[in-house]
Amino acid sequence: MRETSRAVLTVLAAVLALWLVLGFWPLSAGSQFALCLCISLICAGVLWSQWKRRQRVFAASLGLEENSLPPEAFQGAVVLVCGDTSSLFSQGAAHRETRQGWYLRAENAEQLPLLAQHLANVRPALIPQVSVLLAVLPEQHQSEESLAQSLRGWRRSIAQCRTWLNGLPPVWSVAWVSPLDGASPEELPWFTVTPDLPGIQVRQSSHVPLPVDDWQREGGSNASRLYHALWLDSVLALMARLVIRPFGTREGELPALKLCASGVCLTPVSAAADNLWQQQIERCTTLPPACAQASETLVLPDVLLPYLPRSQGISRPMQDARFAAGIVFLFLALAMLASFINNQRLVRSVGDHLAVYHRLSGTPSAPKLQAQLRLRADSRLLDDWQRRGEPLRYGLGLYQGMRLVPPVEAAINDWAAPPPPRPIVKKIVQGPQTVRLDSMSLFDTGKWALKPGSTKLLVNSLVGIRARPGWLIVVAGHTDSTGDDKSNQALSLKRAESVRDWMRDTGDVPESCFAVQGYGESRPVATNDTLEGRALNRRVEISLVPQANACQLPGNSPASSQDDDVSKNEME
Repeated sequence: MRETSRAVLTVLAAVLALWLVLGFWPLSAGSQFALCLCISLICAGVLWSQWKRRQRVFAASLGLEENSLPPEAFQGAVVLVCGDTSSLFSQGAAHRETRQGWYLRAENAEQLPLLAQHLANVRPALIPQVSVLLAVLPEQHQSEESLAQSLRGWRRSIAQCRTWLNGLPPVWSVAWVSPLDGASPEELPWFTVTPDLPGIQVRQSSHVPLPVDDWQREGGSNASRLYHALWLDSVLALMARLVIRPFGTREGELPALKLCASGVCLTPVSAAADNLWQQQIERCTTLPPACAQASETLVLPDVLLPYLPRSQGISRPMQDARFAAGIVFLFLALAMLASFINNQRLVRSVGDHLAVYHRLSGTPSAPKLQAQLRLRADSRLLDDWQRRGEPLRYGLGLYQGMRLVPPVEAAINDWAAPPPPRPIVKKIVQGPQTVRLDSMSLFDTGKWALKPGSTKLLVNSLVGIRARPGWLIVVAGHTDSTGDDKSNQALSLKRAESVRDWMRDTGDVPESCFAVQGYGESRPVATNDTLEGRALNRRVEISLVPQANACQLPGNSPASSQDDDVSKNEME
């Protein structure tokens, strides 16, 4: 269960990190891809390590069945027993249950943190009720060095339980030693030190706790109580030397462990030869301790359970909820920071566009028009965000676009580009205009004199040919291939001159406006092999050809005549 919640928190952190990179931070596409890849790899690595850790935990031999753990609704104390546990539990038993507590056995120092982790995973609601009992049986040890080394190992294991028990759990210690007078267990008291009462208190079943002196006076002449009181200082000195002082001192990475309670139980214990308790007695007296018959399992310190402090902190679900809240809070903080940066970049970008726009005078207009186009693009973007809502990367209550709209709109409206100049229409000077006249309609065969009825044809055909300065009237005669070339060339020239003379005399056109050419049969427009083709080749062509010094009228210079003609832009 604990590993599952950790996996959920890991995935939550990865998803929020990806959202932060893709949706908020102003990064390039390459940077976004690299960061997303790193986040995905880190998340996969963490999930894989959590899965491996879970496999190791469940693969470890805890010696616990499901019914060895307290139920979910258990209200009593849950005690992880470490130290000398062999005399406290039956052979092969992993737990003992009493009216006030549930004792779970850790057989060695390596098993204690695994037991704590297993309990946190399976019964997280019971974590505030967990404490650690260090059981010490001096009569089962023969060397203080070996006992001290064993206790250091247990101390390290207790410190490792912090990860699973919401910090250091309450730690208390109890020592079991054999009584000197061989009294039976039913008559044995518990000598305890608890936070609720000062000094050493004597606790017995169904009795009110009493200070040692009051307990002795209550017993009157009871020799057993006298013996217990006499040897109590020796037991406490042994515990202080072996447990209390070493645990209360920090050693390197091991934190100091202050015992929340301690106790001594005088009950028959299976003893080793020349054990520490025997050595302690022999240092004080030459009398050997009385031998008592040891019971199979020692009595558990239920009398101390009501006085144990509950573990401080919160349950695992609440702790996971706090972790999730912390992750979400960090995400929101970074998202708001990214939103602030994005808004500052937006304000700076639009501000730069406004500064450039106001710095330009508008002469020439192209740079300022380009700056205005940038402002129009900014205005369209801000207007779109105003209507549809700004992107989330600019939101979270930090959006600054609303205050940018008025200055942008005012800047756009305070200047208009001058209208473009009217296009200059260039008058196209057309090429030569050619009028083609049928020679058979104007001349008799082999003749160059105009027929009497040709005047009407000439007037109708040459209505658009007029003399003007800068234009040369070219009159060209052509014949078919009938006859020899020389005769045809001379005939074509004579016919062209006849047409030129008619135009000169009829329109009072200076002779300088004309050019006469005779081409004979050299430029046919159709084949001479047919009657129709030869008829088309017998022709006179009149065309206007631009020439600067042609057709100069009296009183006009060549330049002015040419300009005047171009300005008319028409061929009549």
